[in-house]
Amino acid sequence: MNAFRATVLALAALLAGGPVLADQRDERLPSLFTQLLGASDVGTARAVEARIWSLWYEHDDDAIVLLMRQARAAMARQDHRSALRSLDQVVKIAPDFAEGWNARATVYYLMDRHADSLADIERTLALEPRHFGALSGRGLVYSALEKWELALGSFEAALAVNPRMPGARLNAEAIRKTLRDSEI
Repeated sequence: MNAFRATVLALAALLAGGPVLADQRDERLPSLFTQLLGASDVGTARAVEARIWSLWYEHDDDAIVLLMRQARAAMARQDHRSALRSLDQVVKIAPDFAEGWNARATVYYLMDRHADSLADIERTLALEPRHFGALSGRGLVYSALEKWELALGSFEAALAVNPRMPGARLNAEAIRKTLRDSEI
Protein backbone atom coordinates (compact mmCIF):
# COMPACT_ATOMS: atom_id res chain seq x y z
CA MET A 1 0.00 0.00 0.00
CA ASN A 2 3.05 2.31 -0.08
CA ALA A 3 2.15 3.31 -3.64
CA PHE A 4 -1.23 4.51 -2.35
CA ARG A 5 0.45 6.64 0.31
CA ALA A 6 2.90 8.06 -2.25
CA THR A 7 -0.02 9.02 -4.50
CA VAL A 8 -1.78 10.84 -1.67
CA LEU A 9 1.43 12.64 -0.65
CA ALA A 10 2.08 13.70 -4.24
CA LEU A 11 -1.46 15.08 -4.50
CA ALA A 12 -1.01 17.00 -1.25
CA ALA A 13 2.26 18.50 -2.48
CA LEU A 14 0.70 19.46 -5.79
CA LEU A 15 -2.24 21.13 -4.07
CA ALA A 16 -0.08 23.05 -1.62
CA GLY A 17 1.08 25.50 -4.26
CA GLY A 18 -2.32 26.20 -5.78
CA PRO A 19 -4.72 28.89 -4.74
CA VAL A 20 -7.82 28.09 -2.80
CA LEU A 21 -10.54 29.02 -5.18
CA ALA A 22 -16.86 27.83 -5.10
CA ASP A 23 -17.78 24.84 -3.17
CA GLN A 24 -19.82 21.74 -3.96
CA ARG A 25 -22.96 23.83 -4.57
CA ASP A 26 -21.52 25.78 -7.50
CA GLU A 27 -23.96 25.96 -10.41
CA ARG A 28 -21.18 25.16 -12.91
CA LEU A 29 -20.55 21.69 -11.50
CA PRO A 30 -23.36 19.74 -13.23
CA SER A 31 -22.07 20.78 -16.64
CA LEU A 32 -18.50 19.94 -15.67
CA PHE A 33 -19.51 16.48 -14.44
CA THR A 34 -21.28 15.88 -17.75
CA GLN A 35 -18.10 16.90 -19.56
CA LEU A 36 -16.06 14.63 -17.31
CA LEU A 37 -18.22 11.63 -18.17
CA GLY A 38 -17.88 12.40 -21.88
CA ALA A 39 -14.14 13.10 -21.88
CA SER A 40 -12.57 11.19 -24.75
CA ASP A 41 -9.08 10.98 -23.26
CA VAL A 42 -7.18 11.34 -20.00
CA GLY A 43 -5.84 14.80 -20.89
CA THR A 44 -9.31 16.20 -21.47
CA ALA A 45 -10.59 14.51 -18.32
CA ARG A 46 -7.74 15.97 -16.25
CA ALA A 47 -8.49 19.47 -17.49
CA VAL A 48 -12.16 19.13 -16.50
CA GLU A 49 -11.17 17.48 -13.23
CA ALA A 50 -8.91 20.44 -12.42
CA ARG A 51 -11.81 22.83 -12.98
CA ILE A 52 -13.99 20.77 -10.64
CA TRP A 53 -11.31 20.72 -7.94
CA SER A 54 -10.88 24.50 -8.23
CA LEU A 55 -14.61 24.97 -7.58
CA TRP A 56 -14.59 22.53 -4.69
CA TYR A 57 -11.76 24.49 -3.05
CA GLU A 58 -13.42 27.88 -3.41
CA HIS A 59 -14.99 29.43 -0.35
CA ASP A 60 -16.30 32.93 0.33
CA ASP A 61 -14.94 33.09 3.89
CA ASP A 62 -11.35 34.38 3.90
CA ALA A 63 -10.67 32.54 7.17
CA ILE A 64 -11.55 29.21 5.52
CA VAL A 65 -9.37 30.06 2.54
CA LEU A 66 -6.43 30.79 4.82
CA LEU A 67 -6.95 27.67 6.93
CA MET A 68 -7.16 25.48 3.82
CA ARG A 69 -3.93 26.99 2.49
CA GLN A 70 -2.23 26.39 5.81
CA ALA A 71 -3.48 22.81 5.89
CA ARG A 72 -2.31 22.06 2.36
CA ALA A 73 1.10 23.58 3.02
CA ALA A 74 1.41 21.48 6.19
CA MET A 75 0.36 18.37 4.25
CA ALA A 76 3.03 19.08 1.66
CA ARG A 77 5.59 19.25 4.50
CA GLN A 78 4.10 16.03 5.90
CA ASP A 79 3.26 17.96 9.08
CA HIS A 80 0.03 16.10 9.67
CA ARG A 81 -0.62 17.52 13.14
CA SER A 82 -0.52 21.11 11.90
CA ALA A 83 -2.72 20.20 8.94
CA LEU A 84 -5.18 18.51 11.27
CA ARG A 85 -5.35 21.57 13.57
CA SER A 86 -6.20 23.81 10.60
CA LEU A 87 -8.75 21.37 9.19
CA ASP A 88 -10.41 20.86 12.56
CA GLN A 89 -11.08 24.61 12.51
CA VAL A 90 -12.34 24.46 8.91
CA VAL A 91 -14.96 21.80 9.64
CA LYS A 92 -15.99 23.60 12.84
CA ILE A 93 -16.43 26.96 11.11
CA ALA A 94 -17.82 25.61 7.83
CA PRO A 95 -19.48 22.22 8.44
CA ASP A 96 -21.20 22.35 5.03
CA PHE A 97 -17.91 22.74 3.13
CA ALA A 98 -17.27 19.29 1.65
CA GLU A 99 -13.62 19.92 0.83
CA GLY A 100 -12.80 20.65 4.47
CA TRP A 101 -14.03 17.18 5.40
CA ASN A 102 -12.28 15.59 2.44
CA ALA A 103 -8.97 17.23 3.23
CA ARG A 104 -9.21 16.15 6.86
CA ALA A 105 -10.07 12.60 5.74
CA THR A 106 -6.84 12.63 3.73
CA VAL A 107 -4.81 13.73 6.74
CA TYR A 108 -6.42 11.04 8.88
CA TYR A 109 -5.55 8.47 6.21
CA LEU A 110 -1.93 9.64 6.19
CA MET A 111 -1.89 9.29 9.99
CA ASP A 112 -3.28 5.72 9.72
CA ARG A 113 -6.45 6.84 11.51
CA HIS A 114 -8.69 4.85 9.21
CA ALA A 115 -11.95 5.03 11.17
CA ASP A 116 -11.66 8.81 11.40
CA SER A 117 -10.83 9.01 7.70
CA LEU A 118 -13.87 6.92 6.76
CA ALA A 119 -16.14 9.07 8.95
CA ASP A 120 -14.94 12.25 7.22
CA ILE A 121 -15.23 10.64 3.80
CA GLU A 122 -18.85 9.79 4.54
CA ARG A 123 -19.47 13.39 5.60
CA THR A 124 -17.84 14.59 2.35
CA LEU A 125 -20.02 12.28 0.29
CA ALA A 126 -23.17 13.35 2.14
CA LEU A 127 -22.39 16.91 1.03
CA GLU A 128 -21.04 16.04 -2.45
CA PRO A 129 -21.98 12.51 -3.60
CA ARG A 130 -20.01 13.00 -6.84
CA HIS A 131 -16.74 13.63 -4.99
CA PHE A 132 -14.54 11.25 -6.95
CA GLY A 133 -11.57 12.11 -4.74
CA ALA A 134 -13.44 11.01 -1.61
CA LEU A 135 -14.74 7.88 -3.35
CA SER A 136 -11.23 6.94 -4.42
CA GLY A 137 -9.90 7.87 -0.99
CA ARG A 138 -12.42 5.51 0.58
CA GLY A 139 -11.01 2.82 -1.68
CA LEU A 140 -7.52 3.60 -0.38
CA VAL A 141 -8.65 3.33 3.23
CA TYR A 142 -10.42 0.03 2.61
CA SER A 143 -7.34 -1.21 0.78
CA ALA A 144 -5.17 -0.32 3.76
CA LEU A 145 -7.61 -2.32 5.90
CA GLU A 146 -7.50 -5.17 3.34
CA LYS A 147 -11.27 -4.95 2.89
CA TRP A 148 -10.93 -5.71 -0.79
CA GLU A 149 -14.58 -5.91 -1.82
CA LEU A 150 -15.37 -2.57 -0.18
CA ALA A 151 -12.24 -1.05 -1.73
CA LEU A 152 -13.21 -2.31 -5.17
CA GLY A 153 -16.73 -0.92 -4.80
CA SER A 154 -15.31 2.45 -3.82
CA PHE A 155 -12.91 2.61 -6.78
CA GLU A 156 -15.71 1.55 -9.12
CA ALA A 157 -17.94 4.30 -7.68
CA ALA A 158 -15.16 6.83 -8.33
CA LEU A 159 -14.84 5.57 -11.90
CA ALA A 160 -18.61 5.87 -12.41
CA VAL A 161 -18.23 9.61 -11.76
CA ASN A 162 -14.79 10.10 -13.32
CA PRO A 163 -14.13 7.22 -15.75
CA ARG A 164 -10.65 8.40 -16.71
CA MET A 165 -9.07 8.32 -13.23
CA PRO A 166 -5.90 6.31 -13.84
CA GLY A 167 -5.20 5.63 -10.16
CA ALA A 168 -8.70 4.39 -9.42
CA ARG A 169 -8.64 2.23 -12.56
CA LEU A 170 -5.26 0.68 -11.69
CA ASN A 171 -6.31 0.09 -8.08
CA ALA A 172 -9.59 -1.53 -9.15
CA GLU A 173 -7.73 -3.81 -11.59
CA ALA A 174 -5.19 -4.80 -8.93
CA ILE A 175 -7.95 -5.61 -6.45
CA ARG A 176 -9.86 -7.65 -9.03
CA LYS A 177 -6.68 -9.66 -9.60
CA THR A 178 -6.18 -10.09 -5.84
CA LEU A 179 -9.76 -11.31 -5.47
CA ARG A 180 -9.42 -13.71 -8.44
CA ASP A 181 -6.15 -15.08 -7.06
CA SER A 182 -7.68 -15.62 -3.63
CA GLU A 183 -10.46 -17.73 -5.15
CA ILE A 184 -7.95 -20.22 -6.52
